[in-house]
Amino acid sequence: MKRGGLVVFGLFLIINFLGFTSADACTLNASLINQDPYPAIPGESVKVIFQIDGVSNPICQDVYFEVKENFPFTVDPSSQNPITISSGTYVSKYSSFYLAPYKIRIDKSSLEGDIPIEVSFSSGGQQAVQINKEFNINVKDVKANFEVYVKNYNENTKKFTLEILNIAKSNIKALTIEIPQQDNFLVRGANRVVVGSLDSNEYTTADFEGTLKKGNLNLNIFYTDLINERREINKTIYFDPATFDEVNEVSQPIWLYILIPILIIFAGWMWYRAKKAKKKRLR
Repeated sequence: MKRGGLVVFGLFLIINFLGFTSADACTLNASLINQDPYPAIPGESVKVIFQIDGVSNPICQDVYFEVKENFPFTVDPSSQNPITISSGTYVSKYSSFYLAPYKIRIDKSSLEGDIPIEVSFSSGGQQAVQINKEFNINVKDVKANFEVYVKNYNENTKKFTLEILNIAKSNIKALTIEIPQQDNFLVRGANRVVVGSLDSNEYTTADFEGTLKKGNLNLNIFYTDLINERREINKTIYFDPATFDEVNEVSQPIWLYILIPILIIFAGWMWYRAKKAKKKRLR
């Protein structure tokens, strides 16, 4: 009877011990809860926030969290990495978690799509185990790029047309072309033309008026990308008026064909008047 009582008492102690151990065990977890901007852009930075759960348990002691720097991601120097979180830390009025904001740089050669970023975290207790997890950061190159050419130039009217081709994968809005003041360009009228939207692999034109000289022509191209960010690209194109000499030579006879008949008619009219006046004097 005594032996049976001891067995029951022993089992009771074991169950209570296991329950106590389980209740006080350090259970950590991490999740990625925010990315800004979305999508992220190659060659720029993205702000992310990781949520670390379980840090309110004092048995965890110091909790270590680190973002692994693997291509195409590197941690910006403005962000602390790794970080140490004292156990018992939690966000007031929320669950027992810690928010870790990071600024991550993305290599300009990054591929597009969901790119995994690796983090690791562990507790400082006797049974510390390092946990590794991966989260996806969505990356897309929303920046545009353009090829620009002088499509035509009329030396007589001083009017010329630029042809702009969107060679990027992204569509853009509010495209604006500006020709800033420079030595080889004397503008007439507006030096900025609002074009509008331009889809990927499509082209548009912008008309300007002014005196162009042989040499480099600097352009400022403004547009709004898919994440409503206003961007600017500076382009330099080479202009040679000799390229359009044939066009200008062709346009000259047209004026001559119009002018010569007018001159002939005017000369005939003057001759007729002179002859008529002479007859009057002879009478």
